[in-house]
Amino acid sequence: MGNRLSKIVTRTGDDGSTGLADGSRVPKHSARIEACGSVDELNSAIGVLLAQPDLPSPMPAQLLEIQHDLFDLGGELAIPGSVVIREQQVEALETLVEEWNAGLPALREFVLPGGGAAAAHCHMARSICRRAERRCWALSSTEPVSPQALRYLNRLSDLLFVFARVLARREKGSEVMWRRDRRG
Repeated sequence: MGNRLSKIVTRTGDDGSTGLADGSRVPKHSARIEACGSVDELNSAIGVLLAQPDLPSPMPAQLLEIQHDLFDLGGELAIPGSVVIREQQVEALETLVEEWNAGLPALREFVLPGGGAAAAHCHMARSICRRAERRCWALSSTEPVSPQALRYLNRLSDLLFVFARVLARREKGSEVMWRRDRRG
């Protein structure tokens, strides 16, 4: 395989446009680029989460696989009309949600983001995932986006929420719950 990025500074985007993987150019503020950028940001946030020490096994391997999926999703978004994310990937996330959630107590109140460094990073990734999902839905209002990609992001935010709960309980022994009665 040849060098994929042999030249980093190209100056082709200095006019406010960027190239898609199919060779076409779009404005940097387009809905497609917003969606691609949000998925990229999500992948980076998961990278920060993975940099946290002592994540429970097999969470790191699962997060790494998710990073690969997100890179695939970014490629799907960068090639209008392509479909890379498959139903099996959505189902795999659903299975992980069920497996990790099985050991957690039922929620009686909302969880505040936090609960330790890894849990907080996981909550940040979850909220970025929600934004990426919104950006992909916005794109889907004007251009086709595969339903599997949209479901994948929805399930991933669920998984990141469950991961954050697991990590908070592991780091601090419990989660930080929202207290509606705090002002008496």
